[in-house]
Amino acid sequence: QVQLEESGGGLVQAGGSLRLSCAASIRSFGRTFNTYVMGWFRQAPGKERESVAVIGLNGRATYYSDSVKGRFTISRDNAQSTVYLQMNSLKPEDTAVYYCNINPPRANYWGQGTQVTVSS
Repeated sequence: QVQLEESGGGLVQAGGSLRLSCAASIRSFGRTFNTYVMGWFRQAPGKERESVAVIGLNGRATYYSDSVKGRFTISRDNAQSTVYLQMNSLKPEDTAVYYCNINPPRANYWGQGTQVTVSS
């Protein structure tokens, strides 16, 4: 079992930046944070949840959706069991609830998410 808590969202003007954090609590026997590939996902109003960024076990391998490539950076601190999403040059279309999860995501691991609103 993995519990995830996102934070860091807010209201920002277009072109601004935010840094999201996701703190993980691992309750699976024999598993630690650094044994999970992690991802950030987002869901905008009226749309399906989509993958935004993924990071490998040691943080070296990363993947970004085309819509955020070059603007967002995913990172992780395995000692702190935390994954981050640095979001720069934000656009109104980035407005969504942002979630973290393992990758591929497990339905019972979704947290409450953190709202990001970008005004034009």
